[in-house]
Amino acid sequence: MSAETDAPVTPDDIERAAERISGRVRRTPVIEHGPLLLKLELMQYAGSFKARGAFNRVLGAGGLPAAGVIAASGGNHGAALSFVGGSLGIRTEVFMPSTSPDVKRRNIERFGATVQVIEGYYDDAQAAADARRAETGAIEIHPYDHPATVAGQGTMGREVEEQAGPFDTIVVAAGGGGFIAGQAAWFRDRVRVVGVEPETSQCLRAARLAGEPVDVDVSGVAADSLGARKLGAVPWSIIRDFVDDSVVVTDDAIGRAQRELWDEFRLICEPGGAAALAAIRTGAYVPSAGERVVVVVCGSNCDPATIV
Repeated sequence: MSAETDAPVTPDDIERAAERISGRVRRTPVIEHGPLLLKLELMQYAGSFKARGAFNRVLGAGGLPAAGVIAASGGNHGAALSFVGGSLGIRTEVFMPSTSPDVKRRNIERFGATVQVIEGYYDDAQAAADARRAETGAIEIHPYDHPATVAGQGTMGREVEEQAGPFDTIVVAAGGGGFIAGQAAWFRDRVRVVGVEPETSQCLRAARLAGEPVDVDVSGVAADSLGARKLGAVPWSIIRDFVDDSVVVTDDAIGRAQRELWDEFRLICEPGGAAALAAIRTGAYVPSAGERVVVVVCGSNCDPATIV
């Protein structure tokens, strides 16, 4: 990949984000799993990496209106934003699709946000949130399509590099693109960045094939977290230069990866959070001999009964 880019998020932005959110997010562990290193971001506050981006975006927004903040979310961003709002004393409203699990709705509510459930998928919830924002004047905290959100997510890459030392490749699940864009913005050409999507929701792969974000169909077990219909414009401006590969996995492979994480570590991992490990286990991504690979396990918000 070329080091020349007009990407809106730089390593310096990520350094500033790390300073801004210091003490507000967990430093999640890295463990060995055979030849792999697993970054256990599912142990982050509110159950996913999303707390990083949400804190950075809200803390960097300056003065907020009385209406507070608003967002659409399949669940993880909503829980993170609810956690941020509760921590900072900010009114928070979250619109989520009916296709998201009830456990994710309950997770949002337990941190204090008001939840509105909208029939359909993520984009349907986003449309409803947009209409509500126009009425109230609340500040939208988009789950992935904002430079401050991407910079916050990139703090995970900075952290894992401190923990793991030099490595060759990082394998990351991709939905709307904010998380993988954050890692790509941090590592640039220093580390191979590989995105993983369910075969039933492929907006990253479609954008890379088309040369720009395009609409895709969305379904499958991970649609609540990886089911964006179109890659975000801000993430794409980074991904196009610094993501090296994208692969897809089946729902069955995701389920097997979830069970592996339970059997080996007693970790409850949601489908989207297990997608990166599924890519390794199925050979969707095959490391070379001696290649040091970090696999990000990025979310825990699911009903344990679906795994155990």
